[in-house]
Amino acid sequence: MAEHAEREAAYFALLRAREELDALRRYDEYLADERRRLERTLREEAALRDGIATRMRRVLRGSDTELADAVQRRLALLEDERERLPARIAAAEAFVAECERHHDVLGGA
Repeated sequence: MAEHAEREAAYFALLRAREELDALRRYDEYLADERRRLERTLREEAALRDGIATRMRRVLRGSDTELADAVQRRLALLEDERERLPARIAAAEAFVAECERHHDVLGGA
């Protein structure tokens, strides 16, 4: 009975480890997509602004720098997070492999 409970616990640990690894991979995709979206936003805003007389944009000009700075800060955070992610994914992959070995040793199917 205890053997069954241990095998079951190993199975659920393996499932949780796989879910965590999948979540980290999805997060990596999200970070890449978000970076592309923000870079596109900056390019599109500049393209829209191009050819519009500065005097016409007087009301909006005050927020141009604030918007660009906010986007650049977010891009920097995204890049920082993406730099850390490979190590987290590698650790999660190693943990999944460890859980799989443990589950196999206990006779898991």
